[in-house]
Amino acid sequence: MRYGFSMRYCKLLPALLVAAALSLAPAGASERALTIVALGDSLTAGYMLGPDEDFATQLERALQAAGHENVKIANAGVSGDTTSGGLARLDWAVGPEADAVIVELGANDALRAIDPGVTRENLETIVTRLKARGLPVLLAGMLAPPNLGAEYGDAFNTIYADLAAAHDLILYPFFLDGVAAERHLNLGDGIHPTAEGVGVIVERILPEVEALIAQARKDEAVN
Repeated sequence: MRYGFSMRYCKLLPALLVAAALSLAPAGASERALTIVALGDSLTAGYMLGPDEDFATQLERALQAAGHENVKIANAGVSGDTTSGGLARLDWAVGPEADAVIVELGANDALRAIDPGVTRENLETIVTRLKARGLPVLLAGMLAPPNLGAEYGDAFNTIYADLAAAHDLILYPFFLDGVAAERHLNLGDGIHPTAEGVGVIVERILPEVEALIAQARKDEAVN
């Protein structure tokens, strides 16, 4: 009886070891790596910041700390870019490696007082083309500077929520939430966030990025 039990145990041992190894594997270890492209302007690019202080890098670190080890954030930010610029480079900036996209554009449109109708049209074209490729989108909103007046602000500030509702996008209403007008979180120009300011943005937008990851994983499972 002892010998028979030992033989049975030896036969089961490989399976038991595999099961134990799987139980000890980190969450998400078996999931395919995802690439999220952050399509944006200087707020994404990391204007005047160090190589590890930009939005994409800090966001990737925060996701890893939250257990999303197989997610890469690609920095497709270009300083000075408007929504027109983002649209013009969309196809090469968001390449075939992309599984999802964060769209952070519009701040320079507002700073230059570009017609909100043009901004809306550009953003709608961007998200329509991304959705046509089957890419889930997180739309990061922006607010017009108060000095442009109430009429401009009303026309501009509704763009992001309208597009998110119309195209079933994940919305983060204001990319600079908690950072705008906070002197200690911005560079001397009062516009671009410091590394600490970017950290605040990352902390606040993280739940929406996790929702984007979940949507990308869900779409992947379906397809």
